[in-house]
Amino acid sequence: MNCTAQLLNPSEAAKRLGISTKALRLYEERGLLKPTRTAAGWRAYDFEQMARATEIVELRALGLTLVEVAQVLDGDAPLLARALAAHEAVLEARVRQLHETVHRIHKLRSELDRGTLSVASVLSNVRRAGHTISVAIDLPWPWGGERFEMREVCRLTHIVGSLGSGKTRLAMRLSDAIEGASFVGLDRLKDGAAAAKEMLAADPQLESRVRHSAAAITNGGGNESDALFALLTALEVEGPAVQVIDMLEDGLDAQTQEALICFLRRRGPVARPLIFITRSSSILDVDAVGPDEAIILCPANHSPPMLVAPYRGAPGYEALTICLATPEVRARSKGVIAMLRSV
Repeated sequence: MNCTAQLLNPSEAAKRLGISTKALRLYEERGLLKPTRTAAGWRAYDFEQMARATEIVELRALGLTLVEVAQVLDGDAPLLARALAAHEAVLEARVRQLHETVHRIHKLRSELDRGTLSVASVLSNVRRAGHTISVAIDLPWPWGGERFEMREVCRLTHIVGSLGSGKTRLAMRLSDAIEGASFVGLDRLKDGAAAAKEMLAADPQLESRVRHSAAAITNGGGNESDALFALLTALEVEGPAVQVIDMLEDGLDAQTQEALICFLRRRGPVARPLIFITRSSSILDVDAVGPDEAIILCPANHSPPMLVAPYRGAPGYEALTICLATPEVRARSKGVIAMLRSV
């Protein structure tokens, strides 16, 4: 087989790796991959580049940011060891949770066989044993009262939609409908930054948790800012069973967004669920979506919100990807929108 026959174009390489061509382009932009060029100038991936791309994909599956991936590929073995330990801890916590659920269900079956529990009581206990949160709501305007249900609120739920699609109304309605949920709005970037500093000064334990989380994010390539500390203060406060967050990425640069979402994925299965609005491809990298995540798309034509699976060809997938943009593009769009509103 000659060298030309061994070369893969971006579409073929992405399909073999199980990722998108956008992800390949991102890896190239970050200097992680250097595809060869054909005589016509097209990108092509040889055996060496495919092997390196496979390593990148596998490291990303462990929850590493692209900054951390670059460090590991440059020989940072201690960082890889820490990432493996964190991934192992998440898996062990998940196993413990499953063992607890199985044990409780076994106990319920025994009680049901003895006739000491009713069917309704067993089903209620099974739902509690699984620690699941479900929600069913009548949708607000612009959907006119149509029904929307989530049988299980995942650990991370992304709400995506174009401008005017109703995603903020949906997020606020979910916050109202889920028992014990709280809504974190964009006011955290104005009055919230000062309020966060006051809260941290008054609560040493909260300050310790926020500092620890901020350190984890900066170690993953993120940058400290008032916006990050205001967000982390809201995330680390005790009390809410579920948190619903308006525009998770607001005020954060691209590196911090990427480090933030990796940090949230590493929290483990016992962390409280987060539901958040995003339009950033750094927050919602479709190729990195895990099994305990969900994506809700609010279509631009005001069709009812829909759950979208994170793979090409799934209903709503193409519309979802159109809504997402890089932080740089989002920043430019935000500036244009602000200018138009001031006219």
